[in-house]
Amino acid sequence: MSRIRSVATSAAQKGREALEINRRSVLAAAGAVSLSAGVGYALRPTDSQAAPAATEEQQPVAESRKAPAAPLAPYTKGTTLASVAAPRNSSGYRRLGDGAGWKRVLRSDLAAAKSGRENRRTALAAFVQFTDLHLMDVQHPLRLEYVRVHDRHAWRPHEALTVPGAISLVERVNALRGAPVTGSPLHFVMTTGDNTDNNAHSELEWFMKVMSGGRMSPNTGDPKHYQGVQNSGLKLFWQPDSTVRDADKAVGFPHLAGFLAAAIREVRSPGLNLPWYSTGGNHDALPLGCYGSHADPYLTAAAIGGKKLMSVTDADAKKLQDSIRKAQDPKGSGYRDFLKAHARSMRSVTPDEKRAPYTPADYLKAHLDPAYQGLGPVGHGYSSANVDAGTQYYAFRISDDVIGISLDTTDAGGHYDGSIGTAQLNWLDKTLTENKDSYAVVFSHHTSQSMTNTRPDPAHPGERRHTGAEVVALLNRHANVLAWVNGHIHRNLITPHTASNGRSFWEITTASHVDYPHLARIVELVDNKDGTISLFTTLIESAAPHRTDFTDLSQTGLAALYRELAFNAPGASKALAGNPVDRNTELVLKKG
Repeated sequence: MSRIRSVATSAAQKGREALEINRRSVLAAAGAVSLSAGVGYALRPTDSQAAPAATEEQQPVAESRKAPAAPLAPYTKGTTLASVAAPRNSSGYRRLGDGAGWKRVLRSDLAAAKSGRENRRTALAAFVQFTDLHLMDVQHPLRLEYVRVHDRHAWRPHEALTVPGAISLVERVNALRGAPVTGSPLHFVMTTGDNTDNNAHSELEWFMKVMSGGRMSPNTGDPKHYQGVQNSGLKLFWQPDSTVRDADKAVGFPHLAGFLAAAIREVRSPGLNLPWYSTGGNHDALPLGCYGSHADPYLTAAAIGGKKLMSVTDADAKKLQDSIRKAQDPKGSGYRDFLKAHARSMRSVTPDEKRAPYTPADYLKAHLDPAYQGLGPVGHGYSSANVDAGTQYYAFRISDDVIGISLDTTDAGGHYDGSIGTAQLNWLDKTLTENKDSYAVVFSHHTSQSMTNTRPDPAHPGERRHTGAEVVALLNRHANVLAWVNGHIHRNLITPHTASNGRSFWEITTASHVDYPHLARIVELVDNKDGTISLFTTLIESAAPHRTDFTDLSQTGLAALYRELAFNAPGASKALAGNPVDRNTELVLKKG
């Protein structure tokens, strides 16, 4: 297995190392090395894959990824090592402010950490993970807000602010000085799924603009007025503009005149100043994240129509939620009947075709659209080969020594938990084997524990589906696998995996950006030059200030409110932040 040269002590050697890091960053920035698009062969450049290669001097390199003139690391500013949002009062509605940071924890579950490694180590790669942004069209007719009557976490008071919240996360990444431990340039951002919430074209457009830059109005239906549960007058939901004494105001939520008008106002994303790659989740592929790709056509008509259900009984809400959890209705036929049975209770809203569900092909084509290229790479990992083959998995070169592999773990047969088909499992095995001289980082939406759904894919009814346990077993057969990075469960969790053959890797699961504490994660891969590898994980919040001002309904003010409202959401679990061993860490493992 090839190795990056060890850190030299002379000024000349340091200069050469900086140039080498910059060269690798350029390669990653240009998306120079897409290995495979899930069809089992290396891709040749095509019009949809990349333009003719430019010289290194011509390639786009973001400011945060240029080789620094002087060492920048280690640093803590802008990360949760320095400060984390924390409550300033102890009861009622909690106002947030600057809190103490989270310390870095050394984990030697898989290998002993050897002294002096900080003086020997060299950077292999560094990247940022976004996960579970859940950008929401909160006025969408198919949403299940009314289930809150039975499960108070089924609707969140802050959901109208997902777009400004995500833009603020982009702004945080753009302000980073590089990798906080090594000072290495950051190579890219990877999203690990549930980028959208309702599988709606409107949300897909917002996601692409948040990531690549642009202006957007987080609004559908009436272009000037919000039409949804938050101005319904129903006490079940927070009515921010109204003086109605709703259930959330009863526990301290504020009256904020003008909140809804601000929430649907045009906002602007600068776009990431890093290349970014995309991995899909169940909410990106399935209506409501749970109904199969063969869902009842009635649901498509209802999505773009002019009626919205906002209130049901506790018993009806429980029945519907139980059906979804037990995967009893993969086609959505039961949900169709549920909506029809409550037709007289629906309220009128403005129809909008932008709310139509998008297909897997639509998802791929949006990523290949030049309007959303940003700093690239073209397709953000996907290519025309994916479109032709109907796949959403691929591999790409991160640096000379590291490849990335993006899996598609959504089961098109329905339900929110995942699995992969035999063809993809075989492709994963083949890709790891063919790249055995490179370290590998695997990305997916689902965790190993949440890949238990083996319902047949309607497009491949004879193909077997494979669980997370089977994926773990495959990864443990390959000595080059360092990490499996994922999301889905909205919680920080880091799990060691080891096999009887002595091979091991770390599973790194990151909390969502829709539930508090609204985090993303920096991952650094380091060769300790002593027979071990270290993976450093550092969590970051959005750039929005911890303190809020109820009179500030600007784009930044809304992003700050997004975090505070989420902290106070009834039913919100503070355990989603994870334990200290799941947050800022150094994860050690033996070289294969």
